[in-house]
Amino acid sequence: MDRAQKADLVTELKGVFDKTGLVVVSHYSGLTVAEMTALRVQMHGVGAQFRVTKNRLTKLALEGTKCESISHLFTGPTAIAYSDDPVAAAKVSIEFAKKNEKLIVLGGVMGETELDANGVKALASLPSLDELRAKILGVLNAPATKVAGVLQAPAGQLARVFAAYGNSEAA
Repeated sequence: MDRAQKADLVTELKGVFDKTGLVVVSHYSGLTVAEMTALRVQMHGVGAQFRVTKNRLTKLALEGTKCESISHLFTGPTAIAYSDDPVAAAKVSIEFAKKNEKLIVLGGVMGETELDANGVKALASLPSLDELRAKILGVLNAPATKVAGVLQAPAGQLARVFAAYGNSEAA
């Protein structure tokens, strides 16, 4: 990697650290190519990214960003998972780490808040942004459905009364 490529990588990582909602740092030592590919596919499926990083360049990219507090995590074979959704990257990282002990979640940062490994696990237990949106829509739709049912009930009762009255006169 030449100097220009390194500068581009630092700039790109600085943008990632400035714009994303969550960054999860982990060690990946011992993962096979197939396992790394499977992890990347899972991350991509929820709108997150997983990337192996160069520690020295990552520390340079962290300087002056809101994520600067996690620079001490970048020792050894590190990778970052990041997403705009504050839960997606954490959820996939923790689920994958449960199935494969070679991926070790070290910590991360959400906004300006540094998280340790337990903080990332707690974050992963929360519902994702899409799940929360679905729950809110369900709550909003429930009253409308109930109102429509209540409004239709008297009309149905009136129709039955008129039908019964009509049947009694015909007889």
